[in-house]
Amino acid sequence: MSKMEFCLKATLAASVGLTALMGPGLAQAQERTPQEATSLDDVIVTAQRREQSLQEVPITVNVLTAASLEALAADDIGDMAAFVPGLSVSNTSPTQARYSIRGVATSDFGVGTDPAVGVYVDGVYAARSGAALLAFSDVARVEVLKGPQGTLFGRNSAAGAVSITTNKPSDEFEARLGLRLGEYDKRRLEGLINLPINDTMALRVNALVNRRDGWLIDSATGEDYDREDNWAARAALRWDITPRTQATLSWSHDEIDQDARPAIGVAPIPAAPGLPAFPSDPAGYTNPFEKRVFNDVIDNHETRRLDEGVLTITHAFGDVDFTSLTSIRQFTTENREDEDGTNRPDLYFDTNNREKNRSWYQEFRLAGETGAFNWIAGASYYSENAKQRSDTYATTDTINTILTNAAGMPLFSLADMILGMAGIPASTLGHSWQEDMINEGDFDATAVFADVIWAATDRLNLTFGLRYTHDKKSFQWLNDRRIAPELDAVLNDPTTNFVLSDNMGPALGYLYSDYVFDLSPLAGVPCENGVTVQEGVTCELSDSWSDLSPRFVADYHLTDSAMVFFSYAKGYKAGGFNSVEVASRFDNEDVQNFEIGLKSDIGANARLNISAFQYDYDGKQSIRLVVPAGSSVPQYLIETSDDTAWGLDMQLDVEPLEGLKLFANAQYIDATYNRKITDDGDLAGQPTGEPLWSAAAGASYRHDMGAAGSLDIQVIHAYRGEGRCNTTSTGQGSCLKTPWFDPSEAQNRTDARLYWRTANERYQLGVYVNNLFDNQYVTGVNNITATTLGTPFVGLTEPRMWGLDLTYTY
Repeated sequence: MSKMEFCLKATLAASVGLTALMGPGLAQAQERTPQEATSLDDVIVTAQRREQSLQEVPITVNVLTAASLEALAADDIGDMAAFVPGLSVSNTSPTQARYSIRGVATSDFGVGTDPAVGVYVDGVYAARSGAALLAFSDVARVEVLKGPQGTLFGRNSAAGAVSITTNKPSDEFEARLGLRLGEYDKRRLEGLINLPINDTMALRVNALVNRRDGWLIDSATGEDYDREDNWAARAALRWDITPRTQATLSWSHDEIDQDARPAIGVAPIPAAPGLPAFPSDPAGYTNPFEKRVFNDVIDNHETRRLDEGVLTITHAFGDVDFTSLTSIRQFTTENREDEDGTNRPDLYFDTNNREKNRSWYQEFRLAGETGAFNWIAGASYYSENAKQRSDTYATTDTINTILTNAAGMPLFSLADMILGMAGIPASTLGHSWQEDMINEGDFDATAVFADVIWAATDRLNLTFGLRYTHDKKSFQWLNDRRIAPELDAVLNDPTTNFVLSDNMGPALGYLYSDYVFDLSPLAGVPCENGVTVQEGVTCELSDSWSDLSPRFVADYHLTDSAMVFFSYAKGYKAGGFNSVEVASRFDNEDVQNFEIGLKSDIGANARLNISAFQYDYDGKQSIRLVVPAGSSVPQYLIETSDDTAWGLDMQLDVEPLEGLKLFANAQYIDATYNRKITDDGDLAGQPTGEPLWSAAAGASYRHDMGAAGSLDIQVIHAYRGEGRCNTTSTGQGSCLKTPWFDPSEAQNRTDARLYWRTANERYQLGVYVNNLFDNQYVTGVNNITATTLGTPFVGLTEPRMWGLDLTYTY
């Protein structure tokens, strides 16, 4: 993005905040209410699709408020995930983010598979990972619900749900302008205006633009990597049609145009024409923390353009509340990234994941209280069309290296030698090589649900919930022959073809073959559209699944400030198709979860919540990089496992002194396989990889300086324990020990923030430091080219970053 474009988008964000600041007298700044007592805040959540106090909800929930997100200087969910034990978000690629709760995640990147963690924005499901990681803009809170939420939130929340709630148009005038400047030329500008139009209408508009230079530098070109460039805007109009009827229409836009994740090569690369050791030896890996990056991907970029419209209508029929929720969303993404971590033409390999998605969601809901029953019931329909192209790019030099490593037959070099001996001035080397997999899916889901809380006594509540879901999916694959027009021009020349055919015989066919998407092992497999699997032919499959997801909860108030609860809940994730394994399909996944817990306020200044859980996950699908027998070219294949886990979640909040707040959260989990058959045997009894412990703890203190305002300081630390290895972990790059790094090692991160507010809270100036002690970790060894080119590579977590915040609120 040019400086002019940045200025235009920054002006949009700034104008939102400044529009009404130029019009004095529209509102008065509210005076800060002095703290009168040390009492913990009562947090209101919608974890049960009803507004309730967090301490009254018999579910394990972690909540991050707007103040928490501000203190963390969080731009998206990935920036705060480390501070929620049990939640993991891989956000190095925002268009292909992966969520995990309590060790359950979907590892597939294809559109034929749904995520196991449901992400919802104002109640609307964000189906694909391409739309599940959005910029934080005017967010009221983020609720992380642990354990299956199938009854209340529906399909594909088998592991849990992340519910994001934005601020709604209000009847009070609001305006805010915030500027964040930081290391690596960080620039983030956000503006907000909430404008009451009249007695029945209000408009709320906010916009932000965020830009940052890269912290990695290409050692050959000097170019930055890991640059950020995104902007977002949202507008919401609320209309009180009658005293009982309200409609809110919102539109959101989110746009990313930044670098794709870099590949940091760790295999020693000799001078050309020497090739890296094959197979690569971890004992000889280089030190990635020296940050010597060599990437030569053509047109490196990661982009997304997302638009969504949501219409929410509520109406009160006496004591019954009706809600209609309608959403239309569309987005496009591209993600072209380096896959070899070198700048050698004979090792060149990159990929481009392209998606185009349209979805429509409609929900009707009734809620009310009838005597001792608080109930909610409804129906929903979801329709989605998802298109994906998995493009791979190499050179004929790359394929020559693959053939050399795989079979000791550098056929392209051999062809050039033959042409040279024949005096033909042509070469099969130095040309582009492309292979593609094209997918499209149409997905429909219909559901009906009901949930009833029965106040059996003044202390005992019993909850019964049930959701019926019917999923219908159709999916198609298309893989044509490899694209290499310059090479074909050489091979199809009559003289060249005659000489090569006469000297190479059948081996000449290898110069025309696919290597990344080789369909020959699947030849003859039937498809449902009357064809068999073959190049250049579209293969179609369709399937449907039905599910009943119940939940039962009993909560009992021991005292007015202590509640114990027991729950059983079933989660459901629909079956699907592996995008890169033609004619494949898998059945739905089920999880049975049992939980018992305690929520308690210990006086007015302490709160302790603890829960124990146990789940069995049947039919869990995961994608694994494997090398089929008789080949050296790795393929992504779907594997099925049955998992089990038990653990504890703990939350402690204490306010021992006025202005001083302490908190600690922790999760212990023992997750293992009941059954998982791989080429390495059955992994039954082995750990799934999830660390035993993850925790976060911190302290904040506000010092009131009277007319001089207040001073706030916060320090927060996150810990994620050492990953637990199994037989396949090394091959997947998660437990590979080298002289320089161990991807499974424990991780620590500390963030700190200090800021000053004026007495009326109109001005705020702060400084923050993320990753205070500059701890960096390898995020895993990527072996996609290790078994073909000898070029494994890694990613790194971000280094220490600091910045300044300035906010003006009217």
